Amino acid sequence: MSIDSAGSGTFLIILIMAVVTLVTRWGGVFVMSFVPINYRVQQFISAMSGSVLVAVLAPLAVTGDNGARLALLTTAVVMLALRKPLPAIAAGIVVAALFRQLAIVL
Repeated sequence: MSIDSAGSGTFLIILIMAVVTLVTRWGGVFVMSFVPINYRVQQFISAMSGSVLVAVLAPLAVTGDNGARLALLTTAVVMLALRKPLPAIAAGIVVAALFRQLAIVL
């Protein structure tokens, strides 16, 4: 099957992606309505968010450039120092941008 990406094909592709996104989100809520939230399930859900974060950041740390690695290090240090995610993320973004800007100039 192929959808032409010119004209109304683009709209159809966006509509299909929106429907798939809604079905997966609503499906998760529907399935979880049958699962009793006990202590073990609550621990699993809490641990899952951390494992997803590590799964996203680990490849960046391995294959990313030095700006990405420095941003990850800065974010971790600021997070450990302040224990607030927003300043830590902002510091990581600023350090990555400054490093990449200075690397281009040098």
